Amino acid sequence: MKLLKVDGLNSFYGESHILFDVSLHVDRHEVVALLGRNGAGKSTTLKSLMGVVRPSAGTVALDGVNIAGRKSHAIAQAGVQLVHEDRRIFGSLNVEENLILAGLTATGRWPLDRIYQMFPRLKERRGNRGTDLSGGEQQMLAIARALVRDPKLLLLDEPFEGLAPIIVRDLVKVCGDLAAAGQTIVLVEQNLAATLELAQRIYIINNGHIVHHGSAQEIKANDEILQRHLGV
Repeated sequence: MKLLKVDGLNSFYGESHILFDVSLHVDRHEVVALLGRNGAGKSTTLKSLMGVVRPSAGTVALDGVNIAGRKSHAIAQAGVQLVHEDRRIFGSLNVEENLILAGLTATGRWPLDRIYQMFPRLKERRGNRGTDLSGGEQQMLAIARALVRDPKLLLLDEPFEGLAPIIVRDLVKVCGDLAAAGQTIVLVEQNLAATLELAQRIYIINNGHIVHHGSAQEIKANDEILQRHLGV
């Protein structure tokens, strides 16, 4: 059953045409990754799904309802959460206040205990302000703020970027646990090993066009695809 179906998505930044007829789908309880070189259009795709960038054409169907063109807060209410690359936590609030605030307008909130079970480090740091957290802890909080709203679809933009390998390992485990529990995820990430470990299917985007689509196993087994489209 398709949770998300994107057809013919075109997006611009000002006069610059960034996405060209992007089409993709995500089944319920599936992890799908979007790979591509820097500037290929990966983050713009996520922002277009979330309404941060307003697509100029195309449809974004969530559970069969077109949400393309809606404001971000309306798309969030429909069940989509985007964890931005720059995390966007409230630095002046502590961990628990960040979580409570994120859940205020959610219809099906996660209890804080469930968040703390998934992120024991946040429980230890729950009285600390956002600015006092390490980069890895801030990323955990950014993901936790999205999860507290019990999203149908979780969009992760470069969640492992700039983090120490041990933190990446912990976050990959959390994402794997989420996927095992049935969370639907779309992941944009430069860390190829982590991406191939988590995702079932991969789309590769280049210059705003989807240039390849296949299973993670197929892409793992075919170095030529990675060389051609990602230069790795």
